[in-house]
Amino acid sequence: MSNKTAIFYGSSTGNTKTIAEKLQKAFDADIFDVAKASAADVANYDFIIVGVSTWGIGDLQDDWEDFLPKFEKANLNGKYVALFGLGDGDAYPDSFVDGIGTIYNAIKDSGCKVIGFTQAEGYSFDDSTALVDGKFAGLPLDEDNESNLTDSRL
Repeated sequence: MSNKTAIFYGSSTGNTKTIAEKLQKAFDADIFDVAKASAADVANYDFIIVGVSTWGIGDLQDDWEDFLPKFEKANLNGKYVALFGLGDGDAYPDSFVDGIGTIYNAIKDSGCKVIGFTQAEGYSFDDSTALVDGKFAGLPLDEDNESNLTDSRL
């Protein structure tokens, strides 16, 4: 296993891909579109960044729907995992970045260390399954309504 970082993302409109590419440059990371990734790709990394968007009322992005069972079966024991998620706090305030919550709940007992919890203050939303003890289990981003805050949040 290397100390290299990998980013696994799913993107339908390109927004999550754009954020993943920004992070790729910042961390000199390898990047994987989950539509083309395998569970074996996960094995080669100690540090994993997961990018997911939330669709409709709390649904995972389509490629993550397919990849999440593979990701859950990958050996995450001892790995560090950070999550970021895109959501729309105005149109879907009751399920803001629920994709983060779905992935967090799927992996939280897998032996990995989830890092990068984010304070909920400063975000416009009503509810989210991504909230764990009052913090988001990752970094929420709202490209639809608060794209001007994305770079500072990253």
